[in-house]
Amino acid sequence: MENKEFLSTTELAKILGISRIAVYKKIKSGKIKAIKVGRNFIINKKNVGGTSRKELDKKEKLEVEKAVKKTVAEYKETLKLLGTT
Repeated sequence: MENKEFLSTTELAKILGISRIAVYKKIKSGKIKAIKVGRNFIINKKNVGGTSRKELDKKEKLEVEKAVKKTVAEYKETLKLLGTT
């Protein structure tokens, strides 16, 4: 990461491993503090610290669990093969 004070929503999305839309939703909900510049947002690096290390809430845990179950159901045989190598 470059030595600059602010990140774009795209840069933050890459750092967090989420979509830009997810970053916008977190900004709108107040989970990420951002400054609006024109039509875009910038995020001060100081405000990013806890964002990537937060624990999942109950709803997010259920979403992850659902995604894992779906993946296992769809790719069960492939996952077994990968596990044997």
